[in-house]
Amino acid sequence: MSTYLRLRGLEPSARSYRKRRRRTADDDNIPFAPGRDPRGVGDVLADLTREAGWDPQLAREDVVRAWDQVAGEDTAKHTRPVAFSDGTLTIRADSTAWAKQLQLMRAQILSEIVRRYPEAGVDAVRFIGPDVPSWKWGPRTIPGRGPRDTYG
Repeated sequence: MSTYLRLRGLEPSARSYRKRRRRTADDDNIPFAPGRDPRGVGDVLADLTREAGWDPQLAREDVVRAWDQVAGEDTAKHTRPVAFSDGTLTIRADSTAWAKQLQLMRAQILSEIVRRYPEAGVDAVRFIGPDVPSWKWGPRTIPGRGPRDTYG
C-alpha cells in the first residue's frame, strides 16, 4: 500500500509505515554469521554457569564429590568434608588419630585442592575429630557446676 501511495505522490501515514516496516538486519538470522555454529550441551552449560556466577560453588561441590581422588582412597575412607565457610574447608575424621595425622599432611592436601580446583577458593583446611556427646547443652542442663554424680 505504501508503495502505491509513493508512486501517486502521496506520503504514507505513520501508522501504515510502522505496520509494514520490516526489521532490518537481524544478527541472529543472518546465515554464516559468527556464533551460528552448533555447540555442544557441555559448552552451553559451561557458559551458563560462568555467566550466572556458579563456578565457585560448583568447584566446591567438585571437591566434595572427588574427595577420594584429592585425599587418596585410604584417607577418604576415614574422612569426609563437612563444611565450607570463608575459604576454610572443614574435614571430619573418624578418630582423633586420623585428625592429627591429617594436620601433619595439611600442606599436601591443600596444595592438591588448589591445583585441581582453583575456582573453589579454598584457602585453609581444618580437621576435626569425631562428634562426641556433651552434657553441657540440652533441655535438662542447669547453669553452674551442677550435680557431680552423672552416672548413677
